Amino acid sequence: MTEGELQVLLEAAIPARERYGLFVEDCQDQDVRLRFSPAEGEGWSAPALLALVDASLRAASGVGAAVTHLNVTVLRPALQSDVLALSRVIRRDRGIAHAEAWLFSHAAVEPMLHATATLSVRA
Repeated sequence: MTEGELQVLLEAAIPARERYGLFVEDCQDQDVRLRFSPAEGEGWSAPALLALVDASLRAASGVGAAVTHLNVTVLRPALQSDVLALSRVIRRDRGIAHAEAWLFSHAAVEPMLHATATLSVRA
């Protein structure tokens, strides 16, 4: 799947209020890199960061996937800048995917959040 194809699928599946300027920077096999921008004059709230985690995990696992279990570790506060999300599938087995996502403020140097999840993947 190309970056453009994934962009179209994510825009169709994710509500506009949860996209936060979603841009697919790279997608290779089961690894995906997304960039999100905060709304004008707004910061990153906990619900907004969870929306980014959900979008990132679904981008790697399949847009139709649904999170069934989620573990989030906040490593440092989010800066008021773009968020870079790196996500990948760790394992797939019989309609289930295990995936992780790392969120970074502005550049992939020091992560601000790490999430692991189990997702139910629809065929």
